Amino acid sequence: MKTALQLLSISLLTIITACNGQVKKEEKEALAKQPGNVVKTAIGNITLPPPYATESKSKNSKVIGWPEGKTPKAPEGFTVTKFADGFENPRWSYIGPNNDIFVVESGTRTSKNQIIILRDKDKDGVFETREVFLTGLDRPLGMLILKDFFYVANTDGLYRYPYTNAPLKLETKGVKIVELPAGGYNNHWTRSLLANPEGTKIYIGVGSGSNVGENGMDKEIRRAAILEINPDGTGEKIYAEGLRNPMGMDWNPANKKELWTAVNERDELGDDLVPDYITSVKRGGFYGWPYSYFGNIPDPRLKGERKDLVAKAIVPDVPVGAHTASLGLAFYTKDKFPAKYKNGAFVGQHGSWNRSVISGYKVLFVPFKDGKPSGKPEDFLTGFISDNDKAEVYGRPVAVTVMNDGSILVNNDSGNTIWKVTANK
Repeated sequence: MKTALQLLSISLLTIITACNGQVKKEEKEALAKQPGNVVKTAIGNITLPPPYATESKSKNSKVIGWPEGKTPKAPEGFTVTKFADGFENPRWSYIGPNNDIFVVESGTRTSKNQIIILRDKDKDGVFETREVFLTGLDRPLGMLILKDFFYVANTDGLYRYPYTNAPLKLETKGVKIVELPAGGYNNHWTRSLLANPEGTKIYIGVGSGSNVGENGMDKEIRRAAILEINPDGTGEKIYAEGLRNPMGMDWNPANKKELWTAVNERDELGDDLVPDYITSVKRGGFYGWPYSYFGNIPDPRLKGERKDLVAKAIVPDVPVGAHTASLGLAFYTKDKFPAKYKNGAFVGQHGSWNRSVISGYKVLFVPFKDGKPSGKPEDFLTGFISDNDKAEVYGRPVAVTVMNDGSILVNNDSGNTIWKVTANK
């Protein structure tokens, strides 16, 4: 029997037929000749090209690994060092209340399905202890400690484990407190986690199971959404939807009440459509997917469906480039970096596969002032691309984590390394 929540979701989204997504050649050619769309964003107007202005191409990068002694490049005044290596897909990191660093080893094709703990007992910035903290997981990503519980978001559910006295190995048995939908397009297997500052609510980012709903929207219930639950797993609500793949989440430090997320947008409309973005997330908001993008620009593959939803679709705040796979998001709240970085956002870009020339593969910085984006995204950590023409890369950045000492960590999952960026004194 379907729950009331599922029935509500079905009422909001019609089932897309099997023929959805088919756009004929002559239709593509006509669309490509249309003028671009001017969109007002939080950082100014942008012009998006029409659909199919360029041919949709696949160009997968090849990870060649980091040569000995080579590091990513940060702006002048910063130092990049290797914080830890020897991982297998260190996709995500989480800092515990006692400064323990938890690292998820998790991947799309192969996955070690475990969490590593790094402990710096003497607080000198270098961890002395490295242990396997938790095993037997199913493509984990999000982690969270609330009171006496450790939470792990597996691809198919949220698990809660008793957690006391900061153990190096979690021996207690976990309980699945929320069932989550799994599988789908490019797997979109990641499930991110964030608690509100009061610790009374948990937010779960769940990506779509498809590119543009081509398998039917009955397969997308509770997907392409951020879910809100109580810490015991009860009281689930859809906080916001129409977010194709909401990954990194953080609270705007200006008020700690405005949720932000990094979102992967759809593929196969051309090199420069549709830009990924970071955005504030409004409770009850609808952000377009799959029917439209950047507000009410209709996706031609949906044949004008759900005009009611398109009409109310929210324009995201900050575009960060098409197909860049922008996954990580973290606001910088410390005082160790120059003043321009205070309360701004770092964005980890895993890198493209659906562009004729690869894009992403870096960490961006988005400046904020008075709680609002105040400028265009800037390159912060680059040097991940070895050869653009050959699409060879040293690694692929994902999570960005702000340390209590004011440095930041950048998980380089395919390069099996975590980099540390510190400001020079």
